[in-house]
Amino acid sequence: MVAAFGRSGATRQCDLRHSNAHIAVHNDHQRRFGEGEDPMMGMIQQARAFLGARAPAPAWPPRCLSLGLQGGGSFGAFTWGVLDRLLEEREVRLDAISGASAGAVNAVLLASGMIEGRAEAQARLARFWKRMSHAASFLPATSPAAAAIGGGFGLLPRLSPYLLNPFDLNPLREALVAEIDFERLRARSPVKLLIGATRVRDGHLRIFRESELSVEAVLASACLPLIHHTVEVEGEPYWDGGYVANPPLIPLVLASEAANVLVVQVTPTKVERLPTTPREIARRIDQINFNSTLNAEIGALKVAMGLGATPKLRRLRIDQISAQDEFEGLAEENAANLGWDFLERLRESGRGAAEAWIAQPAAQA
Repeated sequence: MVAAFGRSGATRQCDLRHSNAHIAVHNDHQRRFGEGEDPMMGMIQQARAFLGARAPAPAWPPRCLSLGLQGGGSFGAFTWGVLDRLLEEREVRLDAISGASAGAVNAVLLASGMIEGRAEAQARLARFWKRMSHAASFLPATSPAAAAIGGGFGLLPRLSPYLLNPFDLNPLREALVAEIDFERLRARSPVKLLIGATRVRDGHLRIFRESELSVEAVLASACLPLIHHTVEVEGEPYWDGGYVANPPLIPLVLASEAANVLVVQVTPTKVERLPTTPREIARRIDQINFNSTLNAEIGALKVAMGLGATPKLRRLRIDQISAQDEFEGLAEENAANLGWDFLERLRESGRGAAEAWIAQPAAQA
């Protein structure tokens, strides 16, 4: 049976009938781990354990899935490929998606397209990345507008964007407005969205939920302050969400009803040689910084899962797909490169990685 997206209301649920691994359904307003757990199901699990009976193996790929999408400039085209392949799995239902920077952009594109169906979500992602590549092809690589499009690491000298880009040129805004009806997305998002931005005033994470989203909220999530003008939302200034959560994982687990979370990591974790030039050093510093928040949240969740702190955590499974594992030489590439050949290669790598994740035997999963 093909499940439909877009259930709304306070009890928007994933269809958990296909997997005994999914025990409870949580209301949207519940935020603490373990709320809403069914005590009867817990007693059944305890009885199975006492009798030495094994629980039925969960279906694979999981019938209900949440996604954490990392940011990383043009490397986000890898995530485009992952999403493109996942959308072809009609029995896999997406419950919640968190994202920062390019991950946030991919998340809102997918959600807005899914209002009209999976095919439109695929088409919208493709149009957006094509549009960004087309816009970049008309700009010199060192121009402020090119930097605004690519959001790259170490692309320009470390000068204020208010001097380099006094008119705040940001073609990303135009591309988002062209592809996304934010009023419609706020009213009808078929998945829960958690878009992260860094509040400049105190350095804390701000999560924009689907009912709050605007083009400014997405731009705030992707605002690298050495390239872009600071983005204000309701008078509050924000920078790139990747500085504090890349992507927001603990908030995703709290909001999600799915027992399975898939994290798509696009920022390289390792380099083969020591960075020596200013550009190489700046790029590596950015890579380390943008991965450190992800590593911290995964570490915290692993500790909580190991302790079995709540029924929700006891059944939680977190998988990762890493772009660096699939795309040779990614650590040496420029995250501001929006050349179409490069984006297509990233997309195909993402599709291949998602295919391998989907195709793994249920016993291994």
